[in-house]
Amino acid sequence: MTAIPERRSTRQLAQPDLPSFDIGDLDPPTREALSSLVLTMADDEFVLGFWDSEWTGIAPMLEEDVAFSSLAQDEIGHARLLYEMIAQLHGGKADDLAFGRTADEYRHCRLLDHPRRDWAFSVARRWLYDTADAVRLTALRRSTFAPLAQIVEKIRREETYHLMHMDVWMRRLAAGGEPRERLEEALTSLWPDALSVFATVPEETRLIDEGILAAPMSELAGRQHERLLTTLASLGLSVPGPRPSSDDGRDRAEASESFRWLWSEFTMVHRLEEGATW
Repeated sequence: MTAIPERRSTRQLAQPDLPSFDIGDLDPPTREALSSLVLTMADDEFVLGFWDSEWTGIAPMLEEDVAFSSLAQDEIGHARLLYEMIAQLHGGKADDLAFGRTADEYRHCRLLDHPRRDWAFSVARRWLYDTADAVRLTALRRSTFAPLAQIVEKIRREETYHLMHMDVWMRRLAAGGEPRERLEEALTSLWPDALSVFATVPEETRLIDEGILAAPMSELAGRQHERLLTTLASLGLSVPGPRPSSDDGRDRAEASESFRWLWSEFTMVHRLEEGATW
């Protein structure tokens, strides 16, 4: 009887993008706090990347089809770097963080919990996120944890172009007519979650004391709010409502229905062969 050969995965894990680094100077509580912060950033980038990848092939014009797909790919690449950092801080694999968790375990902000709707909605959400991300990255660019500062600097360079692209689209949609109406509807829908990127992270005070984070999330939320008001005024758009809360941006008893659908899409292949090497 011929022995059946052991099945092997045909997929191999790509070489990590993040060089190894020393965590010897981080005490366990600081390492845990740092991991929690980086996980929120990674999940934000990862989820946004997959939401925006849904426009591939159906964007309003061919050039934007290519551009939005590129933006989505950048976000997923950023997430990979950040997941690799967490894996080095705690052991394990970046792929397990990206694809191996249940839908309820992701820590993305509520701004990214909404299902993809029309083009104006995606532009508005991406603009709200990219402006917030710029504030957050600025607060981390001189982090005393050098590996994080280096990653942030790389991400900031790419995110600068993302924000420039979304600023152009905001001006274009705000010019008038039905596009402006759709943009206003999208901003009104998203406004309550506009500052959810800045929800307090565990042991935030420790991160500030250690010089890893430059300022409290509540202070960063205030900077973002002022920035949003200034830009909306320059576009002649009314403020959709009172200042949003940033207190409850990531805590959820269970994942939203829209995110469960997205999770099932981006984990589909991974779940086909649990335990395989990806």
